Amino acid sequence: MAPANGSGGRRTRRVAVAVAVVAAAGVAAVAANGVGLTSIFGSDPANSGDAADLPPATAQITRQTLLDTRTESGDLDFGGAVSVSARLNGTITGLPTAGSTVGRGKALYRLDNDPVVLLLGKLPAYRTLSSGLEGPDVKQFERNLYALGYRGFTVDSDYTSSTASAVKEWQEDLGLTKTGTVDLGRVYYVPAQVRVDSLKAALGDEVGSGKPILTYTGRSQVITVELPYAEKRLVKEGAKVSVTLPDGKAVPGKITGSVMVIKPAATSSDKDTTVFEVTIAVDDPKNLAGLDTAALDVAFTASERKNVLTVPVAALLALSEGGYGVEIVEGDTTKIVAVKTGLFSGGRVEVSGAGIAEGITVGMPT
Repeated sequence: MAPANGSGGRRTRRVAVAVAVVAAAGVAAVAANGVGLTSIFGSDPANSGDAADLPPATAQITRQTLLDTRTESGDLDFGGAVSVSARLNGTITGLPTAGSTVGRGKALYRLDNDPVVLLLGKLPAYRTLSSGLEGPDVKQFERNLYALGYRGFTVDSDYTSSTASAVKEWQEDLGLTKTGTVDLGRVYYVPAQVRVDSLKAALGDEVGSGKPILTYTGRSQVITVELPYAEKRLVKEGAKVSVTLPDGKAVPGKITGSVMVIKPAATSSDKDTTVFEVTIAVDDPKNLAGLDTAALDVAFTASERKNVLTVPVAALLALSEGGYGVEIVEGDTTKIVAVKTGLFSGGRVEVSGAGIAEGITVGMPT
């Protein structure tokens, strides 16, 4: 009886390979053997062996879910800080405290004891608003005015006398002179409520246009992870991730955004590198209670293969004619069966092919 590794021109080489280099192993096997075969695995007598040829160890073909994952460390904070500069001249008479939250209609800071008011919107203030004007900035301001409880005007793109009347009421409540006109620099727009990050000026400072006053961030903590460009398959907005907290607990999260960044080379002999800065939010912010800043591990999943047949990567045989096979052990005999490989993960590999089924025993190397 012929040995299991073949004597009739069909040769195999047992390989134990890492996921990153498993494809190269097949090429190496072909080059080493220098032969190509046309016969099909299965009933060929040259492909079976007796008890003396049994492999030293075995494993089972199992059915399971495989994940293509990568874990990277990220930094927990409140996201990038945005600087706020003065648009009006005056003396700073009021500042928020670092870490406090400022919402719509509240004073972001005070100049000459008059508030600079935070409003919600994506369009920055760029001109004084007064009767007769129209445009998207008018509509954005009127939406805020209405949300703050002032009525008697239509929320549209026209700054009418009715809008001016509502503005006077708003100005009176703020302690401002009732002009019906919104001076440039009196309001500051942000997309959502903000958290004051740091102060760049002090009470009593004389400031003018362009003078930094403070910086702010979003209110929610986020995790920022830097991924190599080669891992762009992992960067999918909305994709689920797993975040490991300092106590070892894993909590679910998702990718909320990403930006591609070119990082300058550290030295003249190095090359610039391209990375993705990926923003992660945990599903339940309560899981971050008590954490201000921290380094956290984030597990990304690029793909998932459910309910597939798998074997240990080390059970693969590189075949001289190309591709891979496994050595099936049946009692005191063995045979080589070609397989198609799929996802590699956690030391196992997805396999399929004729004669491959759950529970079958396969040979393992020494």
